[in-house]
Amino acid sequence: MKEQKRELAVVQESVLTSWGVSHRFVEAVGGESVHVLEHGDGPPLVMLHGSGPTSLQLLPLISRITRLRVVAVDRPGFGLSDLHRWSGPRRKASIEWLDLVLDALDLRSVNLLGSSAGGTWAIWYALANPDRVQRLVLVGAPPALSATTPPGPLRMVASIDPANPPEMPPPSRETVVGSMAPMGEAETIVRYPDLLDAMVAAGRDTISGQASLDELKALIAADGWQSEVETDLGELRTLAPRTLLIWGRDDPLGGSDVASAVGDAIPDSRLELLDAGHGPWLGHPDAVAKLIDAFVTAD
Repeated sequence: MKEQKRELAVVQESVLTSWGVSHRFVEAVGGESVHVLEHGDGPPLVMLHGSGPTSLQLLPLISRITRLRVVAVDRPGFGLSDLHRWSGPRRKASIEWLDLVLDALDLRSVNLLGSSAGGTWAIWYALANPDRVQRLVLVGAPPALSATTPPGPLRMVASIDPANPPEMPPPSRETVVGSMAPMGEAETIVRYPDLLDAMVAAGRDTISGQASLDELKALIAADGWQSEVETDLGELRTLAPRTLLIWGRDDPLGGSDVASAVGDAIPDSRLELLDAGHGPWLGHPDAVAKLIDAFVTAD
């Protein structure tokens, strides 16, 4: 365990105990340590979180899934996973990283769920490995789709010069809530005070912060998405897995019209629109969990 993540590890242990979710580390990607949360029994559902600092944001959903074995992966550098040394194009490297993690988890065939940037990874992986993904679930608008747009606040963050960062207030519950406001989820995240505390601890972790900034810079350009990672609707028309989209009507990356366009592009898809922003499971955890349970286990 890296010393920089010590505080985050202590907070995570407390939060996971209170939610009844177990966790462990697996070794993958050339000896890098990858942290995963696990809960339940049944067909495997691998979850990939967004550019927020940890898989803990998905706990309201993870804890309510009743018919599946959930494995939520802290993506590289986020949460308690080691920072990955990226080489080559981000999309190709992300697919290779996830391949090695699934091998380390001994999961040959999986159902894959992605939230926000985790959804982007899930789409990339399903396009590259149609034989390995049974069903695909996208919760919240995935970045880097040609139909979606990066919100102004994320563009500002992506434009930060790492060598000369602006002075920021120390992480606190207030700053976390403030960061969730542009995502349309300020009123929902406050329902989970322990998750707020975990996000504060993650905000103090320089490794998680670096991973988040690196990802935003890899995804966002001054005028939209970075061209080398952008996925157009034509490519979505080749997605093989049956796909469930759970989308907030007020998602800042694109609302109902964008959701419909993405859903229409995916051959075998179902769209569920909820009164939510970018994190529909925060305000509707029971409804989202039931949708996922039914979708993944249906014949």
